[in-house]
Amino acid sequence: MPTPPVVVVGDVCTDVVVLLAGAPAPGSDRPASITTRGGGAAANVAAHLAALGTPVQLVGCVGADVAGEALRRELAAAGVALAVRVVDSASTGTIVSLVEPGGERSMLADRGANLALRPADVPSPVAGGHLHLSGYTLLGAGPRAAGLAALAAAQQAGCTISVDPASTGPLSDHGIDRWLTDTAAATLLLPNAEEARLLSGRADLDSAARELAARHPVVVVSLGADGALWAAGDVLVHRPAHPATAVDTTGAGDAFTAGVLAAWRAAGGDPDPTTVLEAGLARAATVVGRPGAR
Repeated sequence: MPTPPVVVVGDVCTDVVVLLAGAPAPGSDRPASITTRGGGAAANVAAHLAALGTPVQLVGCVGADVAGEALRRELAAAGVALAVRVVDSASTGTIVSLVEPGGERSMLADRGANLALRPADVPSPVAGGHLHLSGYTLLGAGPRAAGLAALAAAQQAGCTISVDPASTGPLSDHGIDRWLTDTAAATLLLPNAEEARLLSGRADLDSAARELAARHPVVVVSLGADGALWAAGDVLVHRPAHPATAVDTTGAGDAFTAGVLAAWRAAGGDPDPTTVLEAGLARAATVVGRPGAR
């Protein structure tokens, strides 16, 4: 029997990436290089999984507009199976990413049609499958019911489940205890360093990872230029980042997630921490050296 695809649920967006030539200049002009590319956390993960040879299905929404059709064509051509609904009453989500010299970024989000995701959009899970839920799905009143329904159905079907917490600002607004309750079924939690600190209440990252690993079987913390951390039970493994010149960090976390998930699925239930971390770090390094998330 073929291996079920990884089902990725979450945002599909257009990224407008603005590479600034220097610090922002309020009230004046600043030269910049501006490109438009496919984005959205869930779509990024799905595209990278497909590129790594992992069967994947993307669940999300786009608007009935040129941008939405272009994203659907791009993702299908990349090998992603689509369960992406077209919403007549909304525009496709757009993210503006302002990237300063050195790769640090600030993001402005108009989630558009992504807020229309509903439980009926999520296909029934297959036993032995894997659900990856982009945390943004739980942080908006519109798509929240779809995210909770996907988690409940995957748990009932015996699927493994991974969740990325999205972003510290929306997480804080949502409520930490509420988030921890929402995501209690996750097999694999994928926070970045600041998200791990926020969710655990611990400043030390080793302690934060261990605290979260008391709630989930495995926690993988992305540390940016410092690499990544695996925590499971009493096991704590750190691997350094792969060498890369940072041009734009947009989507690096999504690429890391895809590398981790591809290695996780390939291991067939017995993942080696070092192998999984190295796979994620290798994929992230392919992204940071150029503009765009995928």
